[in-house]
Amino acid sequence: MAKTKPQQTLKTSISCAGVGVHTGAMVNMTFHPAAPNTGIVFRRTDLDPSSGGGADILALASSVGDTQLGTTICASGEFATKATVSTIEHVMAALAGCEIDNIIIDVDAPEVPVMDGSSAPFVRLIECAGVEQQGAPRRYIRILRPVEIAGDKKLARLEPYDGQAFEFEIDFATPAIGQQAVAIELGSDCFKKDISEARTFGFVEDVEALRSIGLARGSSLDNTVAIENDEILNEDGLRYDDEFVRHKMLDAIGDLYVLGASVIGRYRGVRSGHALNNQLVQALLSEPDAFEITTEAPGTSVQVPAAAGGSAGVLSAVAAPA
Repeated sequence: MAKTKPQQTLKTSISCAGVGVHTGAMVNMTFHPAAPNTGIVFRRTDLDPSSGGGADILALASSVGDTQLGTTICASGEFATKATVSTIEHVMAALAGCEIDNIIIDVDAPEVPVMDGSSAPFVRLIECAGVEQQGAPRRYIRILRPVEIAGDKKLARLEPYDGQAFEFEIDFATPAIGQQAVAIELGSDCFKKDISEARTFGFVEDVEALRSIGLARGSSLDNTVAIENDEILNEDGLRYDDEFVRHKMLDAIGDLYVLGASVIGRYRGVRSGHALNNQLVQALLSEPDAFEITTEAPGTSVQVPAAAGGSAGVLSAVAAPA
């Protein structure tokens, strides 16, 4: 008999507040439990307050409207032109890593709070709220044949594999980053320990240009690993020796969770980003013979050894987020 796992939600509601990395505005966010088969729903509570709520946006591939320096989802219908929620990828990665299937997320701004630039604060929120199993089986997307998007020395690929494997490689000219590669099995406990604390990063030289077009206004050393003249500015350095590639993997995990279910297969990214990851998602969904929806849980595979962790410094310099 096929092995299944129950869908999961939170035991109780829980809130946090923080600045939006691009808008620079303060954002209040609340996680709420949701019924089986609800999926992940972002609710703009600052819109249409007279009706007691705002626009609901289901975090699915069909809702993704922009992938510039983050993943943005958009509402349909009445609120289509103004109801958006941007930079959802760190929250989505935490939900994927903690195997949360059903949740309603209230936000009172067009962006989620960046917190410390990683998924770790959202993982802690989930743990504090508690996880509740539900009376419906988890659904998975099993990859049946390879699908990839490639070009300009970049690659995003999904291929068959009886597990939930993620591999990522990056190559930056600055010696502060250089060449890095990492691989994990998402179905294990690796996400919290080895990926969730990896922060977004950026280059100080890019900040003014980004701020001139309304981006990176909330970026600081509180939430970004800043690089200038081939040096890391954060006083306490990195949380992982290869924090940069681990953050890129974190982004990919979040970007793929808009498929509406966890992937049973192997993802490989080479210098990929939000746009290429979204192209891969769209390509997969356009080829129905490349995947199947199943409630059979993936097999167990060998875990990647844990990396040493640490704590990050908190200063007031700024950098453009990756």
